[in-house]
Amino acid sequence: MNDLNLREQVRSRYAAAAKAVTSPTLPVGEDGSDSCCQPQPALASCCSAPPRVPASCCSEPLAPVGHFGSDLYSADDRSDLPPEAVEASLGCGNPLMVAELRAGETVLDLGSGGGIDVLLSARRVGPTGFAYGVDMTDEMLELANQNKQRAGATNVEFLKGTIEDVPLPDACVDVVISNCVINLSIDKPAVLAEMFRVLKPGGRIGIADVVAEDHLTPTDRVARGAYVSCIAGALSRSEYLDGLRAVGFVDASVEFTHEVVSNMHGSLIRATKPSA
Repeated sequence: MNDLNLREQVRSRYAAAAKAVTSPTLPVGEDGSDSCCQPQPALASCCSAPPRVPASCCSEPLAPVGHFGSDLYSADDRSDLPPEAVEASLGCGNPLMVAELRAGETVLDLGSGGGIDVLLSARRVGPTGFAYGVDMTDEMLELANQNKQRAGATNVEFLKGTIEDVPLPDACVDVVISNCVINLSIDKPAVLAEMFRVLKPGGRIGIADVVAEDHLTPTDRVARGAYVSCIAGALSRSEYLDGLRAVGFVDASVEFTHEVVSNMHGSLIRATKPSA
């Protein structure tokens, strides 16, 4: 499968996930049966937070509940957020655990989806700060802007674009966050370079992502799950660290937090752009 096909599969997956949140009653087939899979309460994957899992998910390996979605946020984090933002949470962690946001900072969320991390960031940086979200999926951007209005957030903007080509100028943000999206990119070195480019000197990243143990080959990762399920395209720990250093980051670290599938983990990634 070529890169364009992979990107379209990812876009279609998350468009379906956004529609599942905004359309509680999904269309049915001519025979009266649901056109999407029935809910699977004991299972979850990158697209399973909505009440029904889109049909494109049904044949793919799924991970146990609690490894993806809003359960990875505290009750305090989820409080006062629009329910639609919480339902649309599809990540594998909570990047705000490592981002250490401060009042007045400017934050960028790569692959912002329904907007949960952008809205939480906006809350932390306060009225003197600002939070951007970038996403390539029209349906997710529409949902995110609806959630922005529901939350009454005035220091938030959602932008259409890819995480390999961020529509922001150089050195304009203090912090870059992302939640289980970099593994879906078709050009991960470009994503890491874009993070470095948009950060101000001394800026930092706080990323949640699926990361493989170093002994797993790319073939091993493919055997454990689909690309659009955040598994096959995941980097290994060494690949992540080497990639961050290659574009100029320092003090890079990858912390495994919970196993998603065998020898692959939800992880928190930190790094800093040198101040000089």
